[in-house]
Amino acid sequence: MVKSVAAAIPTGHVRKSLALKSVASRTLLAAVPVVSLGVLGVVPSLVIALRRRGRAHWIACAVFTVVTVGWVVQIAVTPVETHGPLFVADFLLLLLSTLGATLHCLLSYPPRPKGTGESA
Repeated sequence: MVKSVAAAIPTGHVRKSLALKSVASRTLLAAVPVVSLGVLGVVPSLVIALRRRGRAHWIACAVFTVVTVGWVVQIAVTPVETHGPLFVADFLLLLLSTLGATLHCLLSYPPRPKGTGESA
């Protein structure tokens, strides 16, 4: 029975290809807020929270949801030619919704289990 369990653990080339798929999928998920200019900034955080089910991930998802809703409300109530504090608030909400969600997706990866690390 121990041999069958050991045979099911990916090693070598298979493990590297799984890691590449993980990096590629995380990069594509992180591109969603950038491509949508922050409108879909909550999507990567929601996907991460649904997959990992951690309290911190749900809090991050809630924060990015509030930021996105705040940005949409800010757009709806401010005039087109805005200057001063309203413009700064709009810019900061857009920046947080776009870059914050992207960085959250790229930096919140699952920790590598002990004993499975390979030398580069």
